[in-house]
This record gives sequence, structure tokens and C-alpha cells, in this order.
Amino acid sequence: MAFVTDPPIATKILKMGQRVRWRDPLILRREIDQTRLVLDDGQTDNPEFSFLVIGDSGSGPHRGHNPQRQIAEKLLLHRDECRFVIHTGDVVYLVGSSEYYPKNFIEPYREFLVGGEHPKQIAFNRMVFNFPFFPVPGNHDYYDLPFLYGLLAQATLPLRRLLQSQLDIDVGWHGSGQGNAYACAFLDCLRAINLPSELERHLDQHYTVKTDTGYCLCYQPNRFTRLPNRYYTFRVGGIDFFALDSNTFNEPAPLPKSVDGIDFRRSLENQRGELEKQIQEIYETSMRLNSDNPEDGEQLDDLQAKLEQLEEGKRDIDKQLTAERGAIDVEQLEWLQQRLVESWQTPSIRGRVLFFHHPPYVTEATKWYQGQTLAIRRHLQQVLDAVAEEVGELTQGRPIVDLVLNGHAHCLEYLRTLNTGHADANIHWLVCGGSGFSLRRQRQEGPELTESFEHFGKKDVRTVAKSLMFIGRSGQGSKKRRPYSALRIDVKDGCPPKFLVRPLVAERFQHQWVEREVEPFWIYSGSHFSC
Repeated sequence: MAFVTDPPIATKILKMGQRVRWRDPLILRREIDQTRLVLDDGQTDNPEFSFLVIGDSGSGPHRGHNPQRQIAEKLLLHRDECRFVIHTGDVVYLVGSSEYYPKNFIEPYREFLVGGEHPKQIAFNRMVFNFPFFPVPGNHDYYDLPFLYGLLAQATLPLRRLLQSQLDIDVGWHGSGQGNAYACAFLDCLRAINLPSELERHLDQHYTVKTDTGYCLCYQPNRFTRLPNRYYTFRVGGIDFFALDSNTFNEPAPLPKSVDGIDFRRSLENQRGELEKQIQEIYETSMRLNSDNPEDGEQLDDLQAKLEQLEEGKRDIDKQLTAERGAIDVEQLEWLQQRLVESWQTPSIRGRVLFFHHPPYVTEATKWYQGQTLAIRRHLQQVLDAVAEEVGELTQGRPIVDLVLNGHAHCLEYLRTLNTGHADANIHWLVCGGSGFSLRRQRQEGPELTESFEHFGKKDVRTVAKSLMFIGRSGQGSKKRRPYSALRIDVKDGCPPKFLVRPLVAERFQHQWVEREVEPFWIYSGSHFSC
């Protein structure tokens, strides 16, 4: 039995659609666009604005210190100068359970919530933000916990002591309910409205803004801060933001039987067996450590991080071993393609930003090679290629999107794609996934990502992306550094827009928090300049 389970893509799509009454006849008759919102925060829509970015934050305190809270306090310092927060996913660890929203989300971000002065009185499914908060779901926000494990985790058994007292994993009775906890926390779950008359009143009250795609949800801080769907779009200062649910187009391609004599299935099965062995060794090591000892406590933190990394590696292998053709969210990808084309055909729009959980390009040691990473890259390339073909000369040589924000990889990284052979070339990518959970290192293979391709019948290798900044775990022993991170991004006037990126870092070093300043930098339309 798997310790953590990930629902099939078809299940995720079906369940999330039911929760928002996707394409309900009443909603269709009213010409409501369930993938768009308008931000009504009382501010003038100025072309110059700032926003904040966090990701992979949803852990509780780490043996007396709380990285997520440190990052939240960094955000508070910039709140008055910014318009909203973007969250790149994995809002609550380990399995997106409603049980852990109070400790792992509401408490650390209490100042961003109405009634936050009394966080214990806020129900996870009744949150109202006093500052705009725009998340996307991460893989952990969809995970579930088999009933047997939940039962054992709550019982007074050695397994319970091992998981909680030693490795301190946030495991309760259950998981996310196939993404239900995330939906109840952030989405406008119209399914909960029973009477047709009540639904009519709700739509009359909150879906009031007329746009070129129909009526849409009005997002009002302090009053109504629900999202219309698991993927959505909004516009601020002439910039179109596209929020995606990458959990439904991350299925790896089916395995080839063999290439050049390599049996991929057997190779993956052997890798999985090795991961199982390493997991068992971690459990055995953890039993010999004393969590009350600071040195042992940090080692347990490292073991916990390693355990989650190995379990995630197993899940990625399982996805590759069971991959089938057709397991992809075609509807969402077609929506993205259509909306990007419409954005380019709207003269007043000067830029486009995508944000979603799984990064297509990353050099963090555990993610860069995964089947899910390559699947996301392939599907995004197909969408952008189609958009580029349709909009033609409208781009005037600019990339289809100006900036992509991701999480999933537990680090802060800035990459730029080179000649990929696709329309995702020369795009800027910011991976912001180090806002609270276990940090990871950069891969030993270096900062350049390559791909194999055929050229005139010959196999060749080319560099497709390069990492220009990586902030993650580094050092060994007493010299180990854990720099948790977030971003402030200042959007400047002009077309194409310029982005001033300001890394916000809280570093844990030798059992205490230390200041770490990282120089801001400019990025825009294929260029990079240090500030």
C-alpha cells in the first residue's frame, strides 16, 4: 500500500468541476465565464504595480522554529507597496488535509486574513482575505492518505511515534479528499448551494462584472475572496495573469519498450527498489536520534526532507510505469491557447505572466529529470507553438509570455530558455518553491539544461536553458545553510513590461536566523540586466 496516493487526472478534473458546477446550465444561460475574475481592491489600475510570490510553504514549525512564519513576516514588510500575493502551490503539507490548514496556513498568514487577530476562530473553509491572495494547487494539495495509515498515525503505536515524534511529518486522519480541502478553502464551491433561488442570488451578488468573455467573478478583499476555478485569469495594469492547474497535464509519456537495448521499465523498477531501501534506512536512522538535541534535531529535519524527496521520486516512477495515452487535461490547455491568442489580439495588453506548480525547466537536484517535468515542458511547448503560429507577426519577435512563475522545486531559481526549437525559447522562468518546506540543493550536473534531438538524421545535444541564480540548501554539517525565500516583483510601465525582481530571503544557519541580502535584478523580453 502506498503511503500517499495521488488521484488520477480524470478524477481531479471531474471532482473539481463538480465543486464549482462547471458548465452548469444556469451558469451558461447567464453567460458567466468561470475562468476569469476581476480584482476590485479599490485601487487605480496603474501600469506600475508590485506583487509578492511564495510557494511550497505549507509546513508547520520545524522543532521550535518556523520558516514559513519567517517568510510571512518578510511579506508583511512589503505588503503596503504591493497589490496581491501569488502562491505557486503546495499550500498545506503533507497531504493537503483540512486538519492542517489552521497550523500550516491560517496561523502563519493570519495578518492577511479577516479576523486574523484570532486565528484559531477562523475555519479553513470560511477564510476571507484582507489582501488579495491568488494560489494554484500543488501536488500535495491533491494527495490523499489511505484510511489505514490515518488510523495508525492517530493511534498510540510505534509508527505514530516514529512519524510524529521523530520525523515530525504532518499526517492526520486523512488527506485532501481528492483536492476537496483546497477547493473548500479557496474556490467558489457552488455545489454547496442547494436551492436554485439561493444560487441565483449568489450569482447576482458576486458574478457582476461584464467582460469581453462574459460576466465574471468580482474578487473583493475583506468581502468576497473566492476564486472561480482551479485555473483562471485576471488582468492588472495591462498585464494578463494566467493561473494553471498543472496537476492535470503532468502525466509522463508512455514508456518505450526499449531504445538502444535499454529496458526502461526494468530500469525504473530497479530505481524504485533502491528508493525503497533508502527509505527504510532513514526510518532506522531516525530511531537512534534524540529530537531534543539541537544537532540531532537538525539531522532529523534533513532526514525528513530526504524522506519526502524519496517518496516523491517513487511517485514519479509510479506515474511513468502506469502512464497511458490520453491522460491529459485537454480542455485546460485549449483554454490557455485560446486566451493567449485573445490576449495578443487585444492592443491594450502589454504583457503576459503564467503561474503554475510544476516547473518545465529547473536545476534543483530532485526535479530536473523527472517524467512530470518533461511532460509539463512538452505540453506547454505544444500550446505556445500553436499560439505563435496563430498570432504570427503580432509578437514582433517577443516571446509568447514575458514571465513564468513555478514552485514544486524547493528552492529559488531564475532561469532563461535559449533556443529550444519551440515557442518557449527566450522566456524568463522564476521558480519560487522555497517558502517553508524542506529545501533542496542544485544538481551536481551544473546550471545548463540540455536536450537530445535529431539533426539531418544524426543525434545531437543542445543547451535549452541556463540557470542564472539558484538559492537553496548548501554546505555540510555545521556550515549547512537553509535559505527560505519569496519574491517581490515590481512591474514597470512600458511595452514590453520590465520586471524588477527582489528576492526575499530568511536564512537558517547554526540554529539561528541570519540576514541574507540578495541583489535585485531586471528581466524583460529576452534580456537580463543586474540592478
